[in-house]
Amino acid sequence: MGQPQWAEAHVRRYKTTNGEDGHIWNGLDGAARFEGKFPTLLLTTTGRKTQQQHTTPLIYGRDLNNYIVIASQGGRPTHPSWYLNLKKKPEVELQVVANIFQAIATDAEGAEYDRLWRLMREIYPPYDDYKLAASATREIPLVILQPV
Repeated sequence: MGQPQWAEAHVRRYKTTNGEDGHIWNGLDGAARFEGKFPTLLLTTTGRKTQQQHTTPLIYGRDLNNYIVIASQGGRPTHPSWYLNLKKKPEVELQVVANIFQAIATDAEGAEYDRLWRLMREIYPPYDDYKLAASATREIPLVILQPV
């Protein structure tokens, strides 16, 4: 199963303009409908079944040198494919504006999870709604992407 058309279009715009169009997302395409200005990066993972590269646009935050993303999938009851992929192979590629680099993905836990969740909900407040929606089936992972 591929990405929604809006996500594919976002990736295309981001890549062809080196992030000039796409790094700051207005929140109005796709299903979100929460207007604002949200920083996005492109995360490329290796498919756990296909071994093919998959690129996903994600809202991110910064914590020191690390990039922080949330595997919310809009509060759905299952983890997004990109998260399942990086659990199998945590070596990923990031594009932030025109900068492309490798990173290692790890899950935040405990007090670090709580601290980083607060950081991310300041950037994108609907994350709290997503957390509530998913709470019956899963804890939404918060992923630390450490450049290598």
